[in-house]
Formats: sequence, structure tokens, C-alpha cells
Amino acid sequence: MITNDSRLPVAHRTWWKAPMAATLPGLPLLVGELSMFYSEGYTSGIEIGILLGVALLAVAWLLPHRRSMRGLRMMTAGGALALAILPLLYAVLLGVAMASG
Repeated sequence: MITNDSRLPVAHRTWWKAPMAATLPGLPLLVGELSMFYSEGYTSGIEIGILLGVALLAVAWLLPHRRSMRGLRMMTAGGALALAILPLLYAVLLGVAMASG
């Protein structure tokens, strides 16, 4: 029996680019921040943001490889990267503020 291939979802050929662009700089930051903040023994707001960043990064890799999911994949990868950079940026801004005072 011949099936109609036009209705089957087509895999997007470059689906991996957005998660990879967020994983390369974001994963080392997330692992370093998680090891630094997770050892305190209590859950803080920064730790929840870091865990959310790890979850968003995993979701960016696990989304279906269809072209229609490209926007959602880019948003989750960008959100994961933003949550990875945010604690580091906050620490740098606090250091600048303390040094200028």
C-alpha cells in the first residue's frame, strides 16, 4: 500500500544549531554555578534559576525535530543561556559597585 508522504512531518535539517549555540557557553557556566550554589544546603532563588536553566537546556534538546518547533527551540535555548549568564552578570555588577564605592 502506498502512503501519502506529504502529511508526514519533515525533520528540520539544522535543528541542532540553536541548542548547540546555547550549550557550548551555557553548560560550563551552569555546571560551575550549580556546584557553587548547590553546596549551601538550602534552596535559594539563584539556585532555582540555575536549575530552571538546566531544565530549559534539556527541553531545547528534547523538542521534536520539526521545522515548526524552531521558534520554541530557539526561545528555550536563549532562555537557558540567559539564566546561565544572569548570576555571573549579577556578581560582576556587584563587584563593580563595591569597587567604585
